[in-house]
Amino acid sequence: QVQLVESGGGLVQPGGSLRLSCAASGFTFSSYAMSWYRQAPGNERELVARITSAGAGTNYADSVKGRFTISRDNAKNTVYLQMNSLKPEDTAMYSCNADRRWMGKAYNYWGQGTQVTVSS
Repeated sequence: QVQLVESGGGLVQPGGSLRLSCAASGFTFSSYAMSWYRQAPGNERELVARITSAGAGTNYADSVKGRFTISRDNAKNTVYLQMNSLKPEDTAMYSCNADRRWMGKAYNYWGQGTQVTVSS
């Protein structure tokens, strides 16, 4: 059974930091690119950061470049999102996603999400 379980969210003051984790099971983690998405109330879901299967390549939304860092540990089947210099506009539900294309098929899995609230 495929599972993606996020943790690490919470309430933090502006300028603070949080580290999100997403633990994966039930699929070959090292074969999948991993991403973090976020969605705030009334907004569309947006891609925050993505990392390739081996971790060699990353890309970020312009709004988080220089503040957030995505990483992964394939030995632990876990992807992380280090978030620094947090702003109130970073408040959202953060979800991790696993995706892969193989033999002409697309595979896509989602976690339940973890809430991040940035407020004084």
